[in-house]
Amino acid sequence: MTDHRTTRFHEKSREERIETIRSLAGLSDDDVEILKTEGGISFDEANHMVENVIGTFSFPLGIATNFTINGKDYLIPMVIEESSVIAAASKAAKIARKHGGFTMESDESYIIGQVQVVDVNVKSAIPKVLKASQKILKLANSKSKTLSEMNKGAKKVTCKKIKTKSGTMLIVELLIDVGDAMGANVTNTMCEAVAPLIEELTGGRTILKILSNHSTKRLVRGRAVFDKEDVGGKEVVDNIIHAYNFAANDPYRAVTHNKGVMNGIIAVANSIGQDTRAIEAASHAFASKNGKYTSLTTWKKDKQGNLVGEIEVPMPVGIVGGIIKVHPIIGVCLKILGVKSAKELACVIGAVGLAQNFSAIRALASEGIQKGHMRLHAKNIAISAGVPKHKIHEVVSKMTQENNVSVTRAKEILKSSD
Repeated sequence: MTDHRTTRFHEKSREERIETIRSLAGLSDDDVEILKTEGGISFDEANHMVENVIGTFSFPLGIATNFTINGKDYLIPMVIEESSVIAAASKAAKIARKHGGFTMESDESYIIGQVQVVDVNVKSAIPKVLKASQKILKLANSKSKTLSEMNKGAKKVTCKKIKTKSGTMLIVELLIDVGDAMGANVTNTMCEAVAPLIEELTGGRTILKILSNHSTKRLVRGRAVFDKEDVGGKEVVDNIIHAYNFAANDPYRAVTHNKGVMNGIIAVANSIGQDTRAIEAASHAFASKNGKYTSLTTWKKDKQGNLVGEIEVPMPVGIVGGIIKVHPIIGVCLKILGVKSAKELACVIGAVGLAQNFSAIRALASEGIQKGHMRLHAKNIAISAGVPKHKIHEVVSKMTQENNVSVTRAKEILKSSD
């Protein structure tokens, strides 16, 4: 945010941070009380979400600052247990602001639903299915009045033949515009609804009727320019491009490179109740789309020598349905984020993924990943070593100065200071 109230946000107390967010995001007293509730959810609420509940499990909820995306400023909630991620994303966003921030665009919210047909003559069945496309679409759309009223819903029927060890199969696919929803439930419902009709048309037997999480029709893409001087100069820019080319051509490096992208993406998705497993699965499948696992981002220089980062990644997200209305703190996080559509949310999450990737490879290509990360991690080490609160700063400072961050060293420093 450009607002001066977010300046040095990390130095504020919890109360000051909450008051800042209250003011900027227009939070109510009830919203603030939810934020102050440890874990953000009661046992009773958790007990209605999943089975066999015995308690709740909390992760830190932080706010990434400085993000400008498509000309709009955002405060971005992030839920993650790993040190340095939120700080790194905020720093990257601050650097990107000089050249206008992040420019992002998102596809429509299309999901592919699949109906598996076996014991079928595929060659003769396909024309019958395609001829009855409008009938199939009408039946599918009868299962969602809301989507139909919004001129969304099932849009197209396609067929494909696959050969397997258990025989040749027909796969009937529905292309469904799910609007602002994540869309899994409505897609599955539509697939199940049309299965009997498909059996009637083909004379085959349907087995699976379910969405595909391979979200190739639901991509987000975008870019940002990072000023060469803010990055660290020409040598660091060149090193980052070398690091990218390493990831682009070696799957062992690419997996770790993309994990850095996911640090940002999943942290935001966690905070607003998204299906992180679907995002992860789709992203890694997409990274392998050309037959070899590679980077989800690209890095190059512009004519001025500035670093240019680009990202393209599947983003099956929504702002309605699922756990969004069930988990109290998710509603507050969405209010803080201030997105108005699933497409806008996809753009925000994609931008954070690009920002986090920049921070990770910049650290690797300059000072090394451990210096900044371990500086932030040292506090956790001190706490796990049993260092009392009033001595944590002293122990952390000593360990980072020595570049020796460990439980053993924390205990030695504590003992020598007694």
